Amino acid sequence: MQLDRLKRREFLTLLGGGAAAWPLAARAQPAMRVIGYLSGVTPDGDTERVRALRQGLKETGYVEGENLTIEYRWAENQFDRLPALAADLVRRQVAVIVATGGTLPALAAKAATSTIPIVFGVGDDPVRLGLVASLARPGGNATGINFFLGELTAKRLEILRELVPAAVRVALLVNPANAARTEATTRDAERAAQAMALQIKIVTASTSGEIHAAFERLAPERPDAVFVGSDPLFTSRRVQLATLAARHGLPASFASRDNVEAGGLMSYGTNLNDAFLQNGLYAGRILKGEKPADLPVVQSTKFELVINLSTAKALGIDVPPMLLARADEVVE
Repeated sequence: MQLDRLKRREFLTLLGGGAAAWPLAARAQPAMRVIGYLSGVTPDGDTERVRALRQGLKETGYVEGENLTIEYRWAENQFDRLPALAADLVRRQVAVIVATGGTLPALAAKAATSTIPIVFGVGDDPVRLGLVASLARPGGNATGINFFLGELTAKRLEILRELVPAAVRVALLVNPANAARTEATTRDAERAAQAMALQIKIVTASTSGEIHAAFERLAPERPDAVFVGSDPLFTSRRVQLATLAARHGLPASFASRDNVEAGGLMSYGTNLNDAFLQNGLYAGRILKGEKPADLPVVQSTKFELVINLSTAKALGIDVPPMLLARADEVVE
């Protein structure tokens, strides 16, 4: 009997000790962090980018649904909504804002807060835009990735000319709602076109309906090719653009491989998935305590040429063997 009582006391002691340890174990779990995701496009247009962002976060130890919550805000190509969406993320006191989908989300985030860290992805010079003091030492609450879209405009026009050597008249499609990008693209394209003796006709579109109307206007004029400016709207409307270009028999050049995978003729530009992976890595490092002021702006070094051979054949274009050899990927 005495032995039984002793065992019972030992059991209660162990039980009491275990119960006391439970709160400590709960407190040892990693705290749930919250970041904001501000994009100018639609959720379906951002699927691959978000996947790459999550991978970058995962590589720094943050997994959505486990120790991380992401508050998503999409402007759905209505860029005038960005300031309100950015302000909402600031009110929610997120730990970091990842501003993607072009210059406008980054500028909206920067205008909304001078304290919450911002990780951006922009195609224009972030110093000229006022996002950072310098590329090496950003100095404020923002850092991120520079895609070099402006510098690639002339190169992309050269490749289009290689694909369509008889081209003289090229339609330039830009989005006036994205004024800074439109101005830069128009300037760079016109300068490059002059050197190549090409005639540029500017066509504008800010919505799906305007894209359709732009191609209807172009059809009777029969330009030799279409140069689609780098813009989140045109990436999100990639199927529509590929369909319209095919319907009207127009060779079209794009900045994103997404457009070529959707049926566009060719693209030359930054691998955006790599860039979004870097956004995730930077966001994770900031969550761990690093300051954006000390994280240099990453400049893209990986550019890819993608050609859709099926589209070329449908348009009656014989892709030069040397150009095919230079392509990073050929879509059959």
